[in-house]
Formats: sequence, structure tokens, C-alpha cells
Amino acid sequence: MGQARIGAGVVVLETDRLVLRRWLVSDAALQRKLWTERDPRVPPRRRIDADGRPTLNDLENRIRRGDPDASSGLLAIEQRDRGAVIGSCGLIANDHGQDGEPELAYELLRAVRGQGYATEASLAVVSWAEELGYRRLWATVREWNTASRCVLTKLGFVETTRVERDPIHGNSLFYMKDFSGANSTASVNGRNAPQRSGSSQMQSGASF
Repeated sequence: MGQARIGAGVVVLETDRLVLRRWLVSDAALQRKLWTERDPRVPPRRRIDADGRPTLNDLENRIRRGDPDASSGLLAIEQRDRGAVIGSCGLIANDHGQDGEPELAYELLRAVRGQGYATEASLAVVSWAEELGYRRLWATVREWNTASRCVLTKLGFVETTRVERDPIHGNSLFYMKDFSGANSTASVNGRNAPQRSGSSQMQSGASF
């Protein structure tokens, strides 16, 4: 799959198996599926509510408008061989570190978890963030989300001492990656470093 097929400026990063690109209105159904698959322990504001919102139409309109709630800072993860969108990954705004230090976020469909896609996509984003000159990246994860915690460890993030207590939805743990340290983002699990398509830069978006 090449950039020409989906439009100039849409593809941002490419890896061995994945293309990370901007959201298209046609991706709204995939976005809604991600909403419906979220763990019931996720806070209600990030799950489908009793009225069925956000609806497919809501998400389509958010993508058209480029609203922060449309995850404008998160890129769609598309499989190179099949052209199927399987999740999202990118940089979002955060208030956990210093100004200008973004947060890594990612989410995958249940059907494709456990195949290394989260690590591969996140590695591409982390490597790109380092090239853009960010000094540190942050990530927050619920204590019960062991899969995401394993991904962060593979990427060289370290757990900090900060914990946000939440007896209802689970404590939030704070992870940080310092690019001045000894850890490298050159390769994870043998995956190649990502290729950039153009010079687009991620915008801040809504966390999940």
C-alpha cells in the first residue's frame, strides 16, 4: 500500500507491517468498534453511553471537523498487506510532565492483540518523537492493564513513583521515557526503524 492510494499527506509513518496515517471519515466505524470493545473498568466518558453515543454519525462528524475528540493526535493503524485499520497510536497532550512533553497512547481491536502490533506501532511513534526533539515522553496506564504495561516496558518506559488512586476504575500508573538515557528506540523485537512519509507533525488529541 502506498501513499498515493489514500492521498498525499495522509500517511505519516510506515513500519514492516503497518502504515500509520491520518483518520478518514470512512474509519468512523472502526473508531466506534474500539469504543464498544473497551474494558468495562474504563471510565464511562470513554465508553458508549446509555443513549448509544457517540454514534457512528457523531464520530464521522468529529473526523470531518477535526475535533480533538476525534483523536486528532492519534493516527489510524493500518495493516500494510490487507489495508485493514486495526487501531490507533500517537502522541496526545498531557499534564503529567513538563510543558511540551506529550503522552504516548495506543489502542487495538481485540482480534489483533498479542501479535506485536502495539509494540511495532508505538516504536514508530516513539522513534519519531525522539527525532522531533522531544526530551521525554509520558504514558499513563491502569494498574490492571498488564498487556499495555508490558508494551511500555519493551519500549523503554520506566514506571515512576506517581500513582493516581481510583478505587472504582483502577489506579493509574505513570510511566516515562527519557531520551537522554541509555535506552534506544532503534529496534524492538527485531522490528526495523520506521520510515517517514512527508514532514507532517502530530497534533494533540484526546486521551482514552
